[in-house]
Amino acid sequence: MQYVKLGKTGMKVSRLCLGMMSYGSKSWREWVLPEEDAKPFIKRALDAGINFFDTADVYSLGESEKITGRLLKEFGVRRENVIIATKVNGQMSDDVNDRGLSRKHILDSIDKSLQRLQMEYVDIYQTHRWDPNVPIEETMEALNDVVRAGKARYIGASSMFAWQFSKAQHTAQSHGWTRFVSMQNHYNLVYREEEREMIPLCLDQGVGLIPWSPMARGFFAGNRTRGGSGETARAKTDPFARQLYFREGDFTVADRANEIAAARSVTGSQIALAWLLNKPHIAAPIIGATKMDHLEQAIAALDLELSEEENRRLEEPYQPHPVLGHS
Repeated sequence: MQYVKLGKTGMKVSRLCLGMMSYGSKSWREWVLPEEDAKPFIKRALDAGINFFDTADVYSLGESEKITGRLLKEFGVRRENVIIATKVNGQMSDDVNDRGLSRKHILDSIDKSLQRLQMEYVDIYQTHRWDPNVPIEETMEALNDVVRAGKARYIGASSMFAWQFSKAQHTAQSHGWTRFVSMQNHYNLVYREEEREMIPLCLDQGVGLIPWSPMARGFFAGNRTRGGSGETARAKTDPFARQLYFREGDFTVADRANEIAAARSVTGSQIALAWLLNKPHIAAPIIGATKMDHLEQAIAALDLELSEEENRRLEEPYQPHPVLGHS
């Protein structure tokens, strides 16, 4: 396994982060794996040297966090040897205050997340999305207090506009509060709008990039159809993916990836992930795995080096998209 520093921090993370959204309760998403089925994936990730695990309170409404904590404890992992990230913002119940980035919800949520994880702290506490209903000063001060209380080592953010991220960072800096050290943004070979503003901003500010959906929710597997579906359980029951992908140009890019994959005797998904890993500014893509072969392919992709010509061919057919994934 390869390890890199996350942004300007001194903390080193594995080049792959295992996304824990895939493990939880089928009552939340049909394709999610329950705890017993999740065990081999966490064990294989640990054996491969992956030390970075990302979850969120809203994933299976807390069950993902519970599974993360229980399995790491079951496998005898020392807390200081893993990097645990979770998120706050999503609707957790019908209560009017049980969502968003208010001070109340943040301070309530970190305690609940730590209880579910059976941990005293998380390494990265992330805002899951931007909250337009709360002043950014309130959010950043609350996150600062979470860090000062020892409940999080660092804070991170997920998808938003670059001006919003810049505003949050400036607010924190002007008050002497903790700033975001990472950005978990929507970025892959078929969705590259982040190259316009967010990625240059993060590069300038030394913010670590840990993109979600690096393989476009299975879009490069070759089993998605232009009708907006596919062969797998996730493809058939994932309306969010249909909002993000399935444009004609997306299939053109995926076809190009699979052409190069065939010539290299690998999969299109591995080529798509290798393209991302070959970007020097990407710290650790967040990968999901519900089949062991998915995880094995991702680990093998670490050793795939793409030529300049292959990169050019992969990037050449891209067409601009509307902004997707911020809500």
